[in-house]
Amino acid sequence: MAGVTDRPFRQLCKRLGAGYAVSEMVASNTALYASAKSQRRMNHIGESAPIAVQIAGAEPAMMADAAKLNVERGAQIIDINMGCPAKKVCNKWAGSALLQDEPLVAKILDAVVGAVDVPVTLKIRTGWDPEHRNAVRVAKMAQSAGIRMLTMHGRTRACGYKGNAEYDTIREVRQHLDIPLTANGDITTPQKAKQVLAITGADALMIGRAAQGRPWLFREIEHFMATGELLPPPRVAEVREIMIEHLHDHYAFYGEYLGVRTARKHIIWYTRGLAGSASFRTYMNTLDTVEQQLQAVAAFFDQQQAVRDRIEYEDQASSRDAANDEKQDWEALAA
Repeated sequence: MAGVTDRPFRQLCKRLGAGYAVSEMVASNTALYASAKSQRRMNHIGESAPIAVQIAGAEPAMMADAAKLNVERGAQIIDINMGCPAKKVCNKWAGSALLQDEPLVAKILDAVVGAVDVPVTLKIRTGWDPEHRNAVRVAKMAQSAGIRMLTMHGRTRACGYKGNAEYDTIREVRQHLDIPLTANGDITTPQKAKQVLAITGADALMIGRAAQGRPWLFREIEHFMATGELLPPPRVAEVREIMIEHLHDHYAFYGEYLGVRTARKHIIWYTRGLAGSASFRTYMNTLDTVEQQLQAVAAFFDQQQAVRDRIEYEDQASSRDAANDEKQDWEALAA
């Protein structure tokens, strides 16, 4: 999730129940590591363990060098990306494009596993397209190469994010593996999380897009798995508190100019579906400073709280009226 799972967001997700969070995709070309973007993606200062860094590329030696360098910079786990469907990644024969070349997949796995002493994991899709699903073969190859955990998004590269995730394919892969398997795709609620685990037999779940603007989803799933009970959704005041804390960490990480611009998407995700969110989104895109952004967020949530307070007041008033009506009915019957 390049552009999303930066250090501030990973830390927030871990605090709200995620047991594991992988870095944004880091290019395997170490010549690019001096850039500000690469430096931020490899910044793990203050990050809680385990620190997992995802690398992407198509040259085995280059991938091995990238793995070693990231371990030197604090990575405790190296994750190989063979699942990204983005055109700019696949056009470089990286990400899910690698699933078309199984011999190259084997070379990359061997090179990276052999280069570092930390666990190496792998993220894949079910194949390049529906006519060429090869997840079982790639999974067996990964296990033989020493990959310690496999994560599967239940779609082919050609499917993108359309249609339904193929949990049956993930289940089939589970039957051929001894290493842990993580299922990914369309997991949006605690109930769906439990269902996917039951269907696939996976050992864990990976949540991606569903956590955008809903980082509390992790604690909701954790609680449901442990108790069978659903947590109530966070109240307006808590959403506001979580969001403001996230924004301050985000600004500190990126600086004001870039921080304000990259925070916009998070703000839009947090406020999605709330009253007035469409006009608020338009207004948010006109603001250029941290102070303006924070003031706008505060004003928006003041409005949300006022709406919530009015609804609760009306509900209470309605309940009182209903109770009074019932009391009068009983009094009339008694008379």
